[in-house]
Amino acid sequence: MSRIRRIRAREVLDSRGNPTIEVDVETHSGIGRASVPSGASTGAHEALELRDGGARFGGKGVLNAVKNVNDVIAKKLAGKKVTDQEKIDSEMLNLDGTPDKSRLGANAILGVSMAISRAAAVSEGIPLYRYLQKLSKSKKLVMPVPCMNIINGGRHAGNSLDVQEFLIMPTGAASFSEAVQIGAETYHVLKDVIKGKYGKNATNVGDEGGFAPPLKKISEAVSLIEEALRDSGYSDKVQLGIDCAASEFYNNFSYRLAGKEVSKKGLIEIYQDLVDKHNFVSIEDPFNQEEFEAFASLNAGLRGKAQVVGDDLLVTNARRIATAIEKSSCSCLLLKVNQIGTVTEAINAANLAMKSGWNVMVSHRSGETEDSFIADLAVALGCGQIKTGAPARGERTAKYNQLLRIEEELGSRAIYQGKII
Repeated sequence: MSRIRRIRAREVLDSRGNPTIEVDVETHSGIGRASVPSGASTGAHEALELRDGGARFGGKGVLNAVKNVNDVIAKKLAGKKVTDQEKIDSEMLNLDGTPDKSRLGANAILGVSMAISRAAAVSEGIPLYRYLQKLSKSKKLVMPVPCMNIINGGRHAGNSLDVQEFLIMPTGAASFSEAVQIGAETYHVLKDVIKGKYGKNATNVGDEGGFAPPLKKISEAVSLIEEALRDSGYSDKVQLGIDCAASEFYNNFSYRLAGKEVSKKGLIEIYQDLVDKHNFVSIEDPFNQEEFEAFASLNAGLRGKAQVVGDDLLVTNARRIATAIEKSSCSCLLLKVNQIGTVTEAINAANLAMKSGWNVMVSHRSGETEDSFIADLAVALGCGQIKTGAPARGERTAKYNQLLRIEEELGSRAIYQGKII
């Protein structure tokens, strides 16, 4: 039986060069290490990411969160059995004692929670995805469809494109490795298309590795992607998705899109057009984060044709997911572990969504680390979808590369469903 010998946190850098927290959990069997991502487009109801304030790192330091791990959490958990994930997560929640984890910081709690999972897997001598499968009680391991963000806008880029992400989903691939190949080849062809139309400077990338050309309209981005798919020969193997992050262009009960005011009804027509004419099968955060009813209207209209994904609306929070289930607001949960703050709560949120017949898409954040935890989590849940950026930049490819290793390890048992709807 492996018990916790030591927990230690430190401040490291994320993919945007901002501080984040990394945690080591040491047992007699070895060490589990995890680092915590950070979002740019964040939901108002997310668990609190504790930052130091002041001048250091522009106020974004996390030394207080580090101190909370080293001086408070570590002492409380010393000697605990490392495989008691649910009990450990519950003890940290009780120790914090706030609804949004604002005392200790959700980043402090999550860093420990993820590292506990890794240390537990080490102690049992099994891969992380096998351990997370046990926690989630998932019946099967599934290699996820990689939902790759290849054009960035919104808070993730410096262009004038209001919509945040345009995704390619290689659902027609026969395996995860083929899906990665399709995505990577399309990405490079898209670079050439953009370079030919807008010049070399337009091939700079945003926070998540997608290109950020000087676009304003949704139709311009769609046209570029469709041209790249035709040129690469993959039009019949790829479906499309969009993360609108509409809370970011919500403006006084309407939406400011490409310089024009658009009503909720007008937005629904735009989204329906993407689905009906351009092979979009996933629409994420199409409205402001409080608009459960507007989500429901779109969901009813797209049922059977495209999933409506809740991110800022749901923030991986069981209470908000339950509200969305009651109102039929969504058909897919975007699962971000740092939105809620513990592995146990994230798994419970996924299980609640799937029990209600929803899809689940495990997701990264725009401020990422080289930690590949979510790759193992997506396989463990058997949810069949992961969103972790473009097939470029080390913090993004770390997840794809870990999934390639898992697929190799599973061999003939690797399941790739290649299906969104």
